[in-house]
Amino acid sequence: MAKKVVATLKAKEKAVSITKVIRAVKNPKTGAYSFKEDIMPTERVEAFLKENK
Repeated sequence: MAKKVVATLKAKEKAVSITKVIRAVKNPKTGAYSFKEDIMPTERVEAFLKENK
C-alpha cells in the first residue's frame, strides 16, 4: 500500500498566488495569431493586461 506524501513548499502566510496569463498576439507580416503565456502574481494581472492592449 502506497503512503501519501505531503510536501509543503511555503508557509501559508507567505505564499503568493500566481496566475497564468495567455494573450493572443497578431503577427504583422502574416496576420496570423500566436499565443504568449506568462506566469505572474495575481495582483499584477490587471495592470499587465491594461498596459499591453
